[in-house]
Amino acid sequence: MQQPHILLITADQHRGDCLGINGHPVVSTPNLDFLAASGTNFPHGYVEGPSCIAARRTLLSGQKPVTHGMVTYRDGVPWEIEHTMPGELGKAGYQTQLVGKLHMHPPRKRYGFDHVLLANSSQGDNDYTSWLRDKGIQDVAPGVAHGVDMNAWVARPSHLPEALEHTTWCTDQSLRFLDRRDPSAPFFLWVSYFAPHPPLTPPQFYYDRYVGRETPPPVIGDWADRYDGPVPGLDPNAARGSWDPKDMHRCRAAYYGLINFIDDQVGRLLHYLRKLGLLRDTLVLYTADHGEMLGDHNLFRKTFAYEGSARVPFLVKAPDWLVGDGGAANANVVGLQDVMPTVLDAAGADIPDSVDGASLLPLMRGADSPWRDYLHGEHLGTYRPEDAMHYLTDGKEKYIWYTVTGEEQLFNLADDPQECRNLAPVSAHANRLACWRQRMIQELTGRTEGYTDGQTLIPGRRPNAFQPDE
Repeated sequence: MQQPHILLITADQHRGDCLGINGHPVVSTPNLDFLAASGTNFPHGYVEGPSCIAARRTLLSGQKPVTHGMVTYRDGVPWEIEHTMPGELGKAGYQTQLVGKLHMHPPRKRYGFDHVLLANSSQGDNDYTSWLRDKGIQDVAPGVAHGVDMNAWVARPSHLPEALEHTTWCTDQSLRFLDRRDPSAPFFLWVSYFAPHPPLTPPQFYYDRYVGRETPPPVIGDWADRYDGPVPGLDPNAARGSWDPKDMHRCRAAYYGLINFIDDQVGRLLHYLRKLGLLRDTLVLYTADHGEMLGDHNLFRKTFAYEGSARVPFLVKAPDWLVGDGGAANANVVGLQDVMPTVLDAAGADIPDSVDGASLLPLMRGADSPWRDYLHGEHLGTYRPEDAMHYLTDGKEKYIWYTVTGEEQLFNLADDPQECRNLAPVSAHANRLACWRQRMIQELTGRTEGYTDGQTLIPGRRPNAFQPDE
């Protein structure tokens, strides 16, 4: 069987609407748009656990958060997992390499990769910061000497030349791998960028490109917390608040600049694969571990069920000999759990029974295959306990249940893609609300937290930080 090379590219905190091909009015993403237009664009791609570690466990295992155990954000938790995406691809004859962010514990554990060039961020002791010091940059924190925090809404240009940025380093090291790989084996290369995760410090060129342009203001739903005006003295890391319009403009401009920067680096990767004669035989998949609220509904950062946080780009370009002609968008709702079974299916490798997701190749081939009716996601409250939630979506509607308060939200994404109108309190939508509530009851039946008795949803239950209950 012919096996494709596999290039998985992930960004950190790239929201799903921030693509030119998905209709964004400002951000420029020609290379990602090319992947979508020549492959398959899944505009309803979602994250089952919208924070870094939960999402990356899902990517590595093909499992939902309740299966792999991380239903919250918690650093420093070891994870024993038998079947991983790189591990199974290695068994199928692939040379496997990671460049960039992994965010697993312990940090240097390979989780099935042959080799890892690890740089979870631009700070700390990692392969990127060691490289900076080898270049003669001897600051205590050479990658973050700009002073902007790793979760801040504050924005400014980077202090580093573009060639020394983490995003460029990830691309450079990936090109080196392509030059030095074993030519007798197919490769699996995961290029894992840290951007556009804060700090919002793109290179000067990308900051200038957007800060002088008009950017869309945040959208505020009829259900969102209200503020009289910008919150004075707001914590630069705050997940809630009302921002000064000028600050929010700079924040959004820098965020778009970081995405544009990634897109140009993706262009470098694709060009090099084409130069080596490998692109036609390579499956390329681009996605992100979660999005960024970016001020929408007076929220910032991730862990929320809303579109800005839970929806991500999901683009797959596969060889013509594997799926036929590309160029279509697919309206089915997909998740990060589907990445591992998709690449294993493409490689001709067995998909372990431990995997919850399903291969996307039948959908990409246009087959009339059965698919899930909806996707389930969850996250415990990271910024405050009452944020703990579960959500269901089919890409056309979304239902959210807050486990502490019992609050429900229902959004018609087809008519209200920015989730500005909560339909749960509206009597005309009572039947739709009851339908989604029953689906959530079915989804949560048997969970150890006791979220349901099989008949109703029970708020206020003590959640477990990990599943199964450790």
